Amino acid sequence: MTEDEARAFIRAQTRPACPPLAPELTLHLATAVTPLWEATEEMLAQARLEPPYWAFAWPGGQALARYVLDHPELVRKRAVLDFAAGSGLAAIAAARAGARHVVAAELDPLAAVAARLNAALNHVFVETVTGDLCAEPPAGWDVILAGDVCYDARMTARVVPWLRSAAARPGTLVLLADPGRAYLPREGLEPLAAFDVPVTRELEDREVRRAVVYRLMPP
Repeated sequence: MTEDEARAFIRAQTRPACPPLAPELTLHLATAVTPLWEATEEMLAQARLEPPYWAFAWPGGQALARYVLDHPELVRKRAVLDFAAGSGLAAIAAARAGARHVVAAELDPLAAVAARLNAALNHVFVETVTGDLCAEPPAGWDVILAGDVCYDARMTARVVPWLRSAAARPGTLVLLADPGRAYLPREGLEPLAAFDVPVTRELEDREVRRAVVYRLMPP
């Protein structure tokens, strides 16, 4: 899929909308889950697309965005990585809050395109990278933001040790936001803030999820 085809697909399957917890930002978001999911499934065999996680403002990402917007001093003039960025919401919040350099990292190339579109929609610049960052030691980041990364045992087992190793580097702040996923670590987390995030029952098992922003502690 070319860049132009990806942009056209995203625009056709979403509409600009404001996440409930960060109404000052706008994202290309899905208005109905099933049609988008089916449209993506139809293209999987041809384009090898991942499920369209990038089309939704997940609770962890919203909590991170709100926390960063409320505490801009945490990212101002700093290098920020939005890990498993999805829509790029947290990255965009960091850019809006005055970060010096912001990167949204995603395995899914279509998510990277969505993050770039969303950044442009909010009149900020966010660099995007695709690939497995966990294959290399973390370096070069002042702040790492990770939202909703503990939804799967395999994902958690790979990502959390990498994030902890980043937190062990002097001067690196790692913020992890989670809405009570099953595989969230039980230790090494310092809660900083909690937010009640409106969600849809098409994606969650309730209408509101409490998302907590934690500081991830070193090993």
